[in-house]
Amino acid sequence: MNDLMLPLSGLSSVGGKSVVARFDGGMLSSNSGVLALAEVEKRLRVAERLARCIDDPRRPDQVIHSVADMIGFRMKMIAAGYEDGNDANRLRCDPIFKMAQDALPSGRDLASQSTMCRLENLPGVRELVVMGRAMVDLYCSSFRQVPKRIVLDIDDTFDAVHGGQQLRLFNAHHDEYGFQPIVVFDGDGRFVGAVLRPAKRPSGAEIRPHLRRLVRAIRSNWPNIRILIRADSHYCSPQVIDWCRANDVDFILGVAPTTTLRKHVADLESSTMARLEASKTNKVRRFKEFFDGAASWSRVERIIARVEVGAQGADTRFIVTNLASGKAKALYEDVYCRRGAAENHIKSWKTHLAADRTSCTRATANQFRLFLHAGAYWLMWGLRAAMPKRSSFAVAQFDTLRLRLIKIAARVVEMKTQIRLHLPTSCPDQRILRIVLNRIARLAT
Repeated sequence: MNDLMLPLSGLSSVGGKSVVARFDGGMLSSNSGVLALAEVEKRLRVAERLARCIDDPRRPDQVIHSVADMIGFRMKMIAAGYEDGNDANRLRCDPIFKMAQDALPSGRDLASQSTMCRLENLPGVRELVVMGRAMVDLYCSSFRQVPKRIVLDIDDTFDAVHGGQQLRLFNAHHDEYGFQPIVVFDGDGRFVGAVLRPAKRPSGAEIRPHLRRLVRAIRSNWPNIRILIRADSHYCSPQVIDWCRANDVDFILGVAPTTTLRKHVADLESSTMARLEASKTNKVRRFKEFFDGAASWSRVERIIARVEVGAQGADTRFIVTNLASGKAKALYEDVYCRRGAAENHIKSWKTHLAADRTSCTRATANQFRLFLHAGAYWLMWGLRAAMPKRSSFAVAQFDTLRLRLIKIAARVVEMKTQIRLHLPTSCPDQRILRIVLNRIARLAT
């Protein structure tokens, strides 16, 4: 039995005075920064966009929590570090979360865990396809002006599972069962899309329809946009290359080294090794470009080789592109290598926002969870995008933003005509919180 009047035991005295602590503070919250996320949500309307894709089978006269309210509550929970649906039972009466859902602190409690579980199992396959389109529309609306060109980084990430989930597959490399969803971000870290799939390397026949739906959705918003696809060698297949050329999509992809490709750089590797020995430096990097292609390709393509020789010997990497302009070094270092930033975005989504909590039995429910965590990503991205460019918060990780700006204690006092929040006077980041709340209104929607 949890008696709020019982003091906590085990606390040492301070300055000769005993310490008495009880959970009787009333309407207090440790998540007052969630209100900033609520302001981001009002600008981006993530929950509303996703809710419009779902057919609600409930009788309207008996609905207490709308689909949009439940999605908004769930996304804010995830952003605040409460990724489990069970946390809803503890947070549904939190005054700050209520206010974030446009409800009075003294009003009706928010949705419970069981209601959240029913929500996650509600969307079907068709609704999830429409939801994926809605995520692309959200991405396009996040720009103030239509860009001339966008860069899309496509990658996959392993998601271990420990049950009998649909689509799970054993992956020998990771030595466990799991999923391997394909995730797409743009060059600036905006979330574009995610597709749940088994834990195996994607084939060209699987990637091509995914690219087709993605590009079609983007060009329905921006018909004349130039699109550059960046990805590693997993995505370099004849189907992908031919589709990109046929649909006027630029690409720069990693290529697995083959005997044929290595013949083109054999002399360069030898001369680079000699240059390293003569210069007595730690490492020498050189580049070469040529036209060649695998036997399965429909035509030869522009191949760029990066040869790097160091103490461990020669390390040669290859990329293929249909970009006609640009020097080999610039294309590799300034264009292709920036693809590595996508791994940081995946880390933010997967580690800081727990996007790997795909523990539902049904694949549709787990796909919906990916979208919920993507919505939480957009809330955190919007909070970071509102930061001043010269501020350290403009490049902070999501877990840092959560610790510094969301996990702030507050006493909530509801009066007749206003609600007062009493925040800690010693809050170290109150200045940046004042600034960012004024700047959130400038986010594009």
